[in-house]
Amino acid sequence: MRFIALILPLALMACTQFPELDGPVFNAGKDAKYPKLLPVDALLAQSNSSSPSPEETASTLSARIAALQNRAAQLRGSVVDTNTQNLIKNGVN
Repeated sequence: MRFIALILPLALMACTQFPELDGPVFNAGKDAKYPKLLPVDALLAQSNSSSPSPEETASTLSARIAALQNRAAQLRGSVVDTNTQNLIKNGVN
């Protein structure tokens, strides 16, 4: 029984169609030059120099959090000011 359970998935996989790897190669691909190989140290130094430091990231996030909290506090306030509320309650003469 175990043998059948092993053979059945393998037989089903054999029924799939293999993708065509010998497809046409366009002239741009044929004439393309190999990419320039760079040492890993130079790539790492370039990626480290362009990314912000953890301190900059923390201060940016702190400023953004404060701005969002201020905005949320303003949105929690009353939509209608006090004078308009009084006019609504007392009616307009």
